[in-house]
Amino acid sequence: MYLPDPAPIDAPAVLAWYDRHARDLPWRVSPAERARAVKPDPYRVWLSEVMLQQTTVAAVKNYFLRFTSLWPTVFDLAAAPLDSVLKEWAGLGYYARARNLHACAVAVVEQHGGKFPQTSEGLQSLPGVGAYTSAAIAAICFDERVAVLDGNLDRVLARYYALPVPVREAKEELRAALQASVPERAGDYAQAMMDLGATICAPRTAVCMLCPIQPGCVATKAGDPTLYPIKPVKAERPTRKGHAYVMLDADGDVYLQSRPAKGLLGGMTEVPGSDWAATLPAVDYPAKGDWQHRGQVVHVFTHFRLELEVWSATVAADKLDSGWWAERRVLKGEALPTLYRKVLAEAGLH
Repeated sequence: MYLPDPAPIDAPAVLAWYDRHARDLPWRVSPAERARAVKPDPYRVWLSEVMLQQTTVAAVKNYFLRFTSLWPTVFDLAAAPLDSVLKEWAGLGYYARARNLHACAVAVVEQHGGKFPQTSEGLQSLPGVGAYTSAAIAAICFDERVAVLDGNLDRVLARYYALPVPVREAKEELRAALQASVPERAGDYAQAMMDLGATICAPRTAVCMLCPIQPGCVATKAGDPTLYPIKPVKAERPTRKGHAYVMLDADGDVYLQSRPAKGLLGGMTEVPGSDWAATLPAVDYPAKGDWQHRGQVVHVFTHFRLELEVWSATVAADKLDSGWWAERRVLKGEALPTLYRKVLAEAGLH
């Protein structure tokens, strides 16, 4: 054990700090509103938590406002075509989240009458809802006294306890230590700790003089909290290579197709291309045309780096039938992930 006798976190001090300094977020009910018995909307909290996975608040805000404008309730989202959801998600990355988002909305409507389960255990029965998301929704919306441990909290607790190993080696010990401090205001406490990690105990800085839990922080007492968390040894990220073929018809429309529903970028829109391999595959144009090499696009995924050679040509439109032709003016509305927007830009289509 790395935390044989973890000191409890001063929850009252955290809540007092949060009551004064809570961030104003479009999906959040403020502590003042909570005090007036205003209840958070589980739909909005769930939507924000899914969007925030692997993504920053700044990147999510506009997406959240757009989604809730188009689909104000879980019923609206469940009734929306999946392709429309994917189009609106384009650019947020980790596209399995969008497919699970839609599937979860359908499950809430069809299996629960449009009401989210009120416990973390019940929430985990929904598609795409894991331990963290279920705990966040249950705490924030229903004040279930459950530890909500995200990446920000990993850092805060690693510093608070001066954790001598990478977080992943002591995750359950950190969760148990946090669980022991969860107060009756579980929802506000969860959000307070998130805010603490986002604003005070940030990745590269720690404003210890403003931190409500500074008196008990072991890393602060030792002199430099930014030495924590201990970084794990990173595995080398492999490189894959391939080709992307941008086809235009005589009118300048662009040929697009859908990726397979399962797998990386599943269900999203792409241009035709080769397999991605450790060595660059041979060029194999999908149609006859005046093919020209337009450059290379580099895109980094979580587990590998991708280098795509970009080609473009004008081809005969009537010989292709597995995708569709899109006018340039509507490309922004297609469900193109960032990778393929880079490809089109490299081909001169902005």
